[in-house]
Amino acid sequence: MKIDDTDRKILVELQRDASQSLDEIAKAVGSSKTPVWNRIRKMREAGIIGQHTVLLDAEALGFEACFFVLIRTSEHEADWQRKFLTALQERPEVQEAHRLAGDIDYILKVRVKNARAYDAFYQALISEVKVHNVTALLSMEEIKTTVALPL
Repeated sequence: MKIDDTDRKILVELQRDASQSLDEIAKAVGSSKTPVWNRIRKMREAGIIGQHTVLLDAEALGFEACFFVLIRTSEHEADWQRKFLTALQERPEVQEAHRLAGDIDYILKVRVKNARAYDAFYQALISEVKVHNVTALLSMEEIKTTVALPL
């Protein structure tokens, strides 16, 4: 699907606050409610708009520690990868996981209550899958975070 300027404006509004009413979005993009709804529906069907969710304040809920976990592995077989991906999917502490090019094979963003909770996560992970090297980096301060794309 090809998107135009109006679609981009709608997406910017949805990224800013997806709980807005159709009337609010339509007013912000200079359109009316029905065309905005039709555009949103088409972008959902095309896969441009994914799931709707709520962003929670991790620290307010007691998740004060954010670790970036660098993983090197000497294992690259399909069975190991399947077990590793399953282990990551089953752990709610893992907010993001990326396979990388270069010296590091994977990077994880792990959100936990404290260092003790991170250690429990780490011990559980290495008991399920063999990894060559794990480096955990504690984020001292979150300077910027967004899920919005620069449309």
